[in-house]
Amino acid sequence: MKSIVHTIPKSEARVIHMPKIPARAPLIALLGVILLAALWAALVRIGWEVPALPIAPASQHGALMVSGFLGALISLERAVALKRRWTYAVPVLAALGALSLLLGLPAMLGRGLMVLAAAGLVGIFIHIFRLHPSIDTAVMGVGSVLWLIGNALWWMNLPVYRAVPWWVGFLVLTIAGERLELSRVLRPTRQVQFLFAAAVGLFIAGLVTSLVAFELGVRVSGAGLLTLAIWLLRHDIARRTIRKSGLTRFIAACLLPGYIWMILGGGLWLMLAHLFVGGMAYDAMLHTLLLGFVFSMIFGHAPIILPAVLNVPIEYTSAFYRHLVLLHGSLILRVAGDLAQIGAMQKWGGLLNIVAVLLFLANTVLAVRRGSSA
Repeated sequence: MKSIVHTIPKSEARVIHMPKIPARAPLIALLGVILLAALWAALVRIGWEVPALPIAPASQHGALMVSGFLGALISLERAVALKRRWTYAVPVLAALGALSLLLGLPAMLGRGLMVLAAAGLVGIFIHIFRLHPSIDTAVMGVGSVLWLIGNALWWMNLPVYRAVPWWVGFLVLTIAGERLELSRVLRPTRQVQFLFAAAVGLFIAGLVTSLVAFELGVRVSGAGLLTLAIWLLRHDIARRTIRKSGLTRFIAACLLPGYIWMILGGGLWLMLAHLFVGGMAYDAMLHTLLLGFVFSMIFGHAPIILPAVLNVPIEYTSAFYRHLVLLHGSLILRVAGDLAQIGAMQKWGGLLNIVAVLLFLANTVLAVRRGSSA
């Protein structure tokens, strides 16, 4: 997810006047509720017996997490960066769409609100691209288009697994575009930039193909994910910053394992596309990317992004490594259980995945308190 200071000109970076916390507090609180509901739904999905929520939680887990929580959070960050009032409507629409699902309102209402939110994010990126035209901005803008298409497929009542590759593309291209921008300090050659564009193009070609030949499209997209992950692992600045210390090193320690999970995820898409409809292999194909890659990126970028979005200071501490190590360790257990068809390993790995996310939230709250005290 894109750092606030990278979205606006450097000349303006020192004069940002962001809304105070109370102006965004209800939305942020709602996003917290959506995240917790999505985690609760995940418990049900992997087989834990927990008290029922007033929704069909297992079927809503992916939509709540991707379109409800992450989509709204990414949109909120863009809105804060642009400082345009109309842009705040986008995260609000995404959050309201998720809320309508939680309240059991007609499914088409919640899905329709998320379609509108995605369309609004496309509009935001068109505005950003006009201000700062660049390849990385274009890639992130294309990511928002993928979110829109995925939500539209879901709104059209297609099986959710048909929308999932598009949702994954939204998150992957959002992150990849940000990393491409930061890689500029290494002055990549035209050939290196071409390889990045080719990997993105291959991934998108697979998504388009999936509309008419789903299994083939997933395989092609898997090849694109694999290629893009290798590019990121080879050319990301994290390979140098891992030698630093403090927060800089922690961010790199989040990014590099994330790329390895992305390589594994792309390989699974390529080899097991015929199982991309449900079951334990499907669980592995999704969570290598959505947890191993996406949440690892979130863990790394949160200490930079949240102070701007929440307008509060965050003090980095080595305790952040606890939720990072727990995330990757528990994901190894879960994916191993998925691929070996051992339900107990998947079940306990999934539970510890959720504990890792909750520990991340707890450590972040404590870091905010320390930062405020300081």
